[in-house]
Amino acid sequence: MTLTSLDLGRFKNIEFILGALLVGGIAFAVLFSGWLFPEGGGGVNLAMRLTPPFADGSFPLGTDPLGRDVLARVVIGGEISLKVGFYSALGAVVLGIVMGLLSGYYGGVIDMLVMRFADVQLALPFILLAITFIAVIGGGLTNMIILLIISQWVQYARLVRGSVLSLKDREFILSAQAIGVRDWRILFQHLLPNLLGPVIVLMTLNVANNILLESSLTFLGLGVDPVIPSWGGMLAEGRTYLQTAWWVSVFPGVAILLTVLGLNLLGDWLRDTLDPTGRTSR
Repeated sequence: MTLTSLDLGRFKNIEFILGALLVGGIAFAVLFSGWLFPEGGGGVNLAMRLTPPFADGSFPLGTDPLGRDVLARVVIGGEISLKVGFYSALGAVVLGIVMGLLSGYYGGVIDMLVMRFADVQLALPFILLAITFIAVIGGGLTNMIILLIISQWVQYARLVRGSVLSLKDREFILSAQAIGVRDWRILFQHLLPNLLGPVIVLMTLNVANNILLESSLTFLGLGVDPVIPSWGGMLAEGRTYLQTAWWVSVFPGVAILLTVLGLNLLGDWLRDTLDPTGRTSR
């Protein structure tokens, strides 16, 4: 074992540990937010409005313009961001896998229709798609998840299609076809397990990207309902107080930063674990 490979292995272990600690810590806080903050972070106390961090023992991260606990709202807002990030990525994975398998395996008209539709969607800017979708369908948590699924299934479909094209002429697929195995079994029992690695890595990275997109759209007023605590909404609420009450926006921003960083570290670790050849070539 060379010194370079030893140092790289140690770095990857640190990368996994740091990513797991960041994501696990935030997920733990979100799961137990109801026990940690039974009031839900919505308690208005105008007498304590814009209290600085650590100025009062009851509000370690300060309060917002309505006197609400910033720490409680950051933790509770994490539930919205993680829910949007995970559910939208999962929905895009399911839709993209199905479309990619059908397109790559059957080819012909199905492949042409799926790929041309994918090309059109990739040529459409996301912000234009988001504005059009929300103007027609409306905002809200559920619609936000549907929007992200629609905008990201193409990535998985193209990835799966490319893998299927390289696998469907292999001996184990030709043998299954020769003995009369049904197409759906070939697709989901023979092809799908051989291409899950890259899909899982892409999903991990897309969860982080979806959190950023949800926060950005909510900041612009196109995301979840402003009544619901969310990191993007807290950033929007605190932007007018950056000079006088920086903590209202800074702490939700730090939460987004740490969550996305942890997910990206886990995604990089998964990529190198599931594809060791790619790791050694870098």
